[in-house]
Amino acid sequence: MSAIFSKQFDTKLRLAAGAIVLTLGAGGAVLGYLLHPKQLDTGYTPVQPVAYSHKLHAGNLGLDCLYCHSTVDKSNYAAVPMTETCMNCHVRVKEKSPKLQMVRDSYATGQPIPWVKVHRLPDYVYFNHQAHVKVGVSCVSCHGRVDQMAEVRQVQPLSMAWCLDCHRNPAANIRPAEYVTKLDWKPEGDPAEIGAKLIQAKGIKPPDNCSACHR
Repeated sequence: MSAIFSKQFDTKLRLAAGAIVLTLGAGGAVLGYLLHPKQLDTGYTPVQPVAYSHKLHAGNLGLDCLYCHSTVDKSNYAAVPMTETCMNCHVRVKEKSPKLQMVRDSYATGQPIPWVKVHRLPDYVYFNHQAHVKVGVSCVSCHGRVDQMAEVRQVQPLSMAWCLDCHRNPAANIRPAEYVTKLDWKPEGDPAEIGAKLIQAKGIKPPDNCSACHR
């Protein structure tokens, strides 16, 4: 009985199937790369309802992070400051600036300013700011040099792999607790060596089990 398809056709079919598999594999790899948090989320810079410049306030004026985000060393979340905090200064500073109209309206009505969250974690992820700040993880490690940003943007992927990398090798991100909010701090020596000494002295052991972040 003669073959239905010739050997030449069979060869071409195999080559075509191989090409399809390679194309799908390459397409999947490219899609995975593009959808990875490092590419998808880093650089995210939402437009805020009020043009607040961290570069001006935290950088040029030297406001400490804890003045506005007062809960980071006391709670698991970093509170967005109430309008009253803004008005502590702006009741006298640029009190008639049209750029601050929404701030004045919020202060008068009690309605909060609808700030847009920049650093977003999924609902199934538990993150405790206090636990990190207390052991010497600086704002810079996760948020970058916010004091140099006119508009805050996300500079780290905040992915599980990124977090685990730090938990498994935290030394480079540990500094003396008193310098946690000093964003321009420059250590005298190797940051990793300083961090390693602090880890040993404080008995810091970052967990890398699932229940640490998924509760």
